[in-house]
Amino acid sequence: MDDSDQTQPETPTRITDPLTNAFGSLNDLAPELASLQDLATRGSWRSILDKVSRARSLSLLTLPHHHLTYLSYNALALMKLRRFNDAALELDSLEDFNSSGYQYESYPHAYPNRTGSMVPFSLRWLHAVLPFKMSNRQEGLDRFYLLPRFRPREIKAKSRREIGFVGELGYIQMQIGDLEGATTSFNRVEELLTSKKSDESVVELSNLVNRNKALVYLIGKDYVSAVREYEECIERDGSDIVAVNNKALCLMYLRDLSDGIKVLENALERVPTVALNETVVVNLCSMYELAYVNHSDIKRTLSNWIARVAPDDFDSSCTRI
Repeated sequence: MDDSDQTQPETPTRITDPLTNAFGSLNDLAPELASLQDLATRGSWRSILDKVSRARSLSLLTLPHHHLTYLSYNALALMKLRRFNDAALELDSLEDFNSSGYQYESYPHAYPNRTGSMVPFSLRWLHAVLPFKMSNRQEGLDRFYLLPRFRPREIKAKSRREIGFVGELGYIQMQIGDLEGATTSFNRVEELLTSKKSDESVVELSNLVNRNKALVYLIGKDYVSAVREYEECIERDGSDIVAVNNKALCLMYLRDLSDGIKVLENALERVPTVALNETVVVNLCSMYELAYVNHSDIKRTLSNWIARVAPDDFDSSCTRI
């Protein structure tokens, strides 16, 4: 299955900050932040490292939350480039995330009338994901189970972000074998979504519900029903790469390699920015190997295309040429 169904949680591709809603633009929040966000969207992780280094050397970061925001992007870039030890050193430099030094009220002149932690929730998420990348699964699980207490205020309400958060914890529960807990979380997602039917946009959350249902079918090896759930997701959002990838795998399990290959190839052609990740490419190459005698030539063509468009963190060895 796709990254969301693996034992290692995926790192985010962008960083969120609790102050974002208080400013008119990203650049109002921190120096050149819009540029950092754009680089992250394009997977230009080495450029992010250069930009963070430059900002630090030129003393462009003048407020405490500036340092935390840039540190978040730096840690994210290091993790995307698989420099996990360097990312750990970066995160360890903060020592205690909950110290008074990271509270708004400790700087009343800089943050009048604002209280609470200025540590971005995404930074705490990276802190939880990192042990998985360094083969310390138990520490990662311990950190994940602490995350709910640090959710921003707007997530604690019955909002779109809460629904997504509960869904992520459900995936984690499933990964560690807590099927009962995962089912409870998935049911909670559907209940919350039902209560938010009047929201202006429920596509992402509706897809989350369908993907949850598909996982239940997959456990029972009911691939036809799982395909049906994934197709509903794709009809709503053709860029839902989790649904696209998992639909293709279900077709492979149903011995329909030709259609499985078409699903992944079409996704790479339509939405390369989101579809081009190692999981999708590994699965596509596996299908090539099963379907074609001349699979080496086909994979080489794919590899040449990847070399032209892939982000910095892409592992080209996944084509197995």
